[in-house]
Amino acid sequence: MLPGLRTTHDWTTYVDPDHVRQVREDLSHWQGDSLEHLVLEVLAYALDEAVHGSTRAVHVRRHDDGSWSVQDDGRGTDTRLDARGVPVVKPVMATPDLRFFDAGSDEVLADGFRRSGMSVVTAASAWLVHENRRDDGAWRTRYESGLPVGDPESIEPDGTSGTLVRFLPDPSLVSLEGAGQVGALCRGAAAGHAVDLTIDDAAGS
Repeated sequence: MLPGLRTTHDWTTYVDPDHVRQVREDLSHWQGDSLEHLVLEVLAYALDEAVHGSTRAVHVRRHDDGSWSVQDDGRGTDTRLDARGVPVVKPVMATPDLRFFDAGSDEVLADGFRRSGMSVVTAASAWLVHENRRDDGAWRTRYESGLPVGDPESIEPDGTSGTLVRFLPDPSLVSLEGAGQVGALCRGAAAGHAVDLTIDDAAGS
């Protein structure tokens, strides 16, 4: 990792097991027990990139296996080289977003609840896959019950950049009753952003 580097996350560690456990034990406090809120948490990161002009298109999709994905065409998740020259992907998935856990930001998402960060989505998922494509490489990491399964693996670049997050909400922790509201909420979240948002018909569009 990259000791001493702090952006929106602390790069000292790739995973914070205590943080993940605490979130899983009290998901309702972070609105992580609501499917629609989890999708909005992922979408918020793509919209952050849209504000800076690096993301122009976002696709939200519900898959046949019950998982959901948010894919954008931005720069990909921040990736830097450590002292050995090994790529280190920004630890957004299993460490707290410092804007919301340390600073106590009052940012509210389209469902009216406070934003808490991507780690809440990872913690609330039976599994989550984070695929990161950048100009200098591409990587994929799988998480189960909030924790990574192995290290990020290099994948074949395809000439594109962007981020894909696909997750299966843990049905023992998350209510799926709001699935029909996802489309409208995502459109509300994207309103005012210069981004082309598409939503799969099964996602309530």
